[in-house]
Amino acid sequence: MDQVSESPQEAHSLPGCYRHPDRETGVRCTRCERPICPECMVSASVGFQCPDCVRSGSGTGHRPDAAQPRNLAGAPVAVTGDPRLITKILLLLNLAVFIGVHVSSALLGKLVLIAEWPPAPWLPTQGVAEGEWYRLVTAMFTHEEIWHIAFNMLSLWFLGPPLEEALGRVRYLTLYVLSGLAGSGLAYLLQPASTASLGASGAIFGLFGATAVLMRRRNYDMRPVIALLAINLLFTFSPGFSISWQAHIGGLVGGVVIGYAMVSAPRERRALVQYGACALVLAAVVGMTVLRTAQLT
Repeated sequence: MDQVSESPQEAHSLPGCYRHPDRETGVRCTRCERPICPECMVSASVGFQCPDCVRSGSGTGHRPDAAQPRNLAGAPVAVTGDPRLITKILLLLNLAVFIGVHVSSALLGKLVLIAEWPPAPWLPTQGVAEGEWYRLVTAMFTHEEIWHIAFNMLSLWFLGPPLEEALGRVRYLTLYVLSGLAGSGLAYLLQPASTASLGASGAIFGLFGATAVLMRRRNYDMRPVIALLAINLLFTFSPGFSISWQAHIGGLVGGVVIGYAMVSAPRERRALVQYGACALVLAAVVGMTVLRTAQLT
């Protein structure tokens, strides 16, 4: 009987990781004994474990997430899925609204941030002061000019993923939304009542602020992000540009506060500090909104 002989390379080949079959590895999970590559290894008291066994907590008597790796902000590290998932969803949402307002011109007037319209002495029929508080949110995702959405979405694409990785999906989304609301709240408080504003710029400046905090926390060279932020602030306050500086500053301050709480909170009080900072920014938004509404009504 003919017998096929193995080559030396085949005889000594290593098994592939059970999650990444193309990666050879000599390490096996101490619980289920499946082969795992360096990316899938989770340190245990003895050896390494695979992500599935860590999540299930099988055979340990500990919480399923007790040995789960966590990022800088304390969120569980996502071992599967798209690392840019939230950033892509935010991009698609902004693009969908942009297409919508160009398909239906009437939609734009329902989404922009405006305190009251028409102005006195005519009776106001719409605006935040008339109870349309939802405009504080919808204005964050509404753009009219192509250059405006192009700048904001490019900034989101470059700033978002590193923050999404460092903070985790929930904290990153919280940062984006609360920064945008802080920008909307300050714009509502300080802009003339009949002035309309729109765009994700408040949220984007919040990402700028959080990025600066993150880079300082990791001892990275901050000069590039500071230079980029300075250029954007220069455009913000330059005459001739129809830009809501209130939204930019509000978002920037909100992003710095939340970003600092996310990455610098002491481990033993991490949840308290992070939740507290988010609650503080949200309370400031509510306070500005209530104050301005009281002034106009």
